[in-house]
Amino acid sequence: MANLEDIVSLCKRRGFIFPGSDVYGGFAGTWDFGPLGVMLKRNLMNLWWNFWVEKRDDIFGIDAAILMNPKTWVASGHTATFADPLVECKECHGRFRADKLADGLNESVTTEGFLKLKIKCPTCGKENWGPIRKFNMMFETHVGAVLPDDLTSESSKELVERSTAYLRPETAQGIFTNYKNVVDAFYPDLPFGLAQQGKAFRNEISPRDFILRDRECSQMEIEYFVNPKTWESEFEKILGEYRTFLTEKLGLKKSDLTEVEVPAADRAHYSKRTVDIMYKYPNGEEELMGIAYRTDFDLKNIERESGKSMEYRDKTSGEVFVPHVIEPSIGVERVFLAILANAYSEEKVEGKNETRTVLKLPELLAPYKFCVSPLLKNKPELVEKAREVYEFLKEKYTFVTWDDSGNIGKRYRKQDEIGTPKCVVVDFDTLDDGTVTVRDRDSAAQIRIKPEEL
Repeated sequence: MANLEDIVSLCKRRGFIFPGSDVYGGFAGTWDFGPLGVMLKRNLMNLWWNFWVEKRDDIFGIDAAILMNPKTWVASGHTATFADPLVECKECHGRFRADKLADGLNESVTTEGFLKLKIKCPTCGKENWGPIRKFNMMFETHVGAVLPDDLTSESSKELVERSTAYLRPETAQGIFTNYKNVVDAFYPDLPFGLAQQGKAFRNEISPRDFILRDRECSQMEIEYFVNPKTWESEFEKILGEYRTFLTEKLGLKKSDLTEVEVPAADRAHYSKRTVDIMYKYPNGEEELMGIAYRTDFDLKNIERESGKSMEYRDKTSGEVFVPHVIEPSIGVERVFLAILANAYSEEKVEGKNETRTVLKLPELLAPYKFCVSPLLKNKPELVEKAREVYEFLKEKYTFVTWDDSGNIGKRYRKQDEIGTPKCVVVDFDTLDDGTVTVRDRDSAAQIRIKPEEL
């Protein structure tokens, strides 16, 4: 597996991912997806949507607003509990997430326990820490006509409180707040799920590890509503389906995935069971995604805060109850990085003293399926024929690129690096028999075939 620096370099060099606001010196915790990155990202999100929504009859899609009524975050517990342990160095005034400064710590770390470890500041090397404080990671904003002076004015305090809103820290609550709307409009059979893809925002204390932990990310979440009597079997079913999705659809190796039963002390406040699926990233094992049994925590809280019933009447038994929820949640950037790490390879070129870099992406995820080239760009007859082949494949497969820069060997190396499965070359034999040379990315083997047979 490549190291993280190799992947970061490839991403910027080939236009997958750039540092956010790069021209102005960057902006910590933000990243911009370039032309190839956005294609791979959309392929990933489309594949997930097809697997979980389009090919199923029991999961429906929604797209909720990013800005939500602030009562949402009171009911969900985010206002009170969505916090990380923050510690400040008294020497250099650097602020860090305490549980990430030493192995074996978790979010429940206390000041006393932290100080016993004699940890040195990563910035200045001193050992002089303040107390651990809880830092709420939600981005706060104000909706409506609120002026800067209002924020410090005692007379405007009520106005400011009424206008306070948050950028959503997860997409899940947009699903929960629409549960009743969907039941009233469609009355689907239980169990059923609601799926959403979209942006989430978390004011990370220490964004790090490239796109693994950033302040703006995309999530793909499902809230699967079940009868509380059957939650265990439904949980196992979804866990099994995600194993299939990660390995068979995304091509991740089983050996790089580990399922961890999260102990009660480390689970989120709403969860009665959580399984984290960990991935062996280049910088070590980190969480790829999680599946949580949220019970009826969210719907009961909405019921309490809104005064509206969240009950469901079973169509067969007539039983009335508030459904329980199983939530598989995955971050797009985390799985994007896992896909790159899994696909990245450096190989010796047979018969040559050189190495080629290859992204062995699954064909469904690769930004381009084919690259079409004329063998020589200074031969009009080859260029004209290659353009015909390009237009034919573009019409048929959409994700096709053209490349006539440099010699054919350099074109192959470039397409290997960006993960294009097949390179199609029009040469002089094409003019005679209509066949083209097709080179395979992974094996570098070449065959001759007619374009319409591709």
